[in-house]
Amino acid sequence: MKISEILARGPSYSFEFFPPRTPAAEIALTAALEELEPLGPSYVSVTYGAGGSTREKTHEIVTGILRNTSMTPMAHLTCVGHTRAELEAIVERYKDSGIDNILALGGDPPPDLDLPPGELHHAIELVHLVRGIGDFSVGVAAHPEPHPRSPNRESDRLHTAEKLAAADFAITQFFFDPEHYFDLVASLHELGVHKPVIPGIMPATTIGSIKRMSQLQGSDFPRWLADKLEAVADDPEAVFAVGVEEATKLARALIDGGAPGLHFYTLNRSTATRQIYENLGLGTP
Repeated sequence: MKISEILARGPSYSFEFFPPRTPAAEIALTAALEELEPLGPSYVSVTYGAGGSTREKTHEIVTGILRNTSMTPMAHLTCVGHTRAELEAIVERYKDSGIDNILALGGDPPPDLDLPPGELHHAIELVHLVRGIGDFSVGVAAHPEPHPRSPNRESDRLHTAEKLAAADFAITQFFFDPEHYFDLVASLHELGVHKPVIPGIMPATTIGSIKRMSQLQGSDFPRWLADKLEAVADDPEAVFAVGVEEATKLARALIDGGAPGLHFYTLNRSTATRQIYENLGLGTP
């Protein structure tokens, strides 16, 4: 099923996974998929690593979800390190496999890999490439706290509006202040773009990793949240509980403010997502 059709029906609740790199990680992913499927997500997505074996694993996982579960899958795809012909072949393969949904991303080259520059440089080019190959539902990424490479907020909002106008929907990077999301949506509306923008939710369940991920994507890790987590830093279970509680508050604020759904970054674990779902009354973990 196409995600554009799913979004037209009402609020969506979706989960994101990433390709595992080790046998232990494969077991964790399998467990997370099995534990989250009963919640009946609107769809699930699988990230795509530029270079290396995870590129093939994305296809394997996405097609496996389509064949072996009740969940609707979406494949991430990036321009990084690919020729146009390679991207066309990947998208053709998804079409032949029955995949209806692709998240088109510009992508960032991994610092540990020496990849050749891709022939496509921007996500909007990939959106048009995908559109030219098949009848896919195509999503793009959005940055509530503008993209770190954008020269300013206005430039970022304009770029986001242009690519979202060509796509069906956007999913945001994670953030911790709902006003960042509402400002993004208001800015897009001012630019005449009213496509669905799904906010991304990342529970801050470990202090070190959430700080690193915030820095990598150029988003603010607010002092108030750091203080709450650091106050219980010696107790991992308490840190986890604070992260789930604050993510639940954020999710409620977004839903109450009119967000068309929520996209949970699971990190291939189910516990936090299941607890937030229960807190919101969305399902029984």
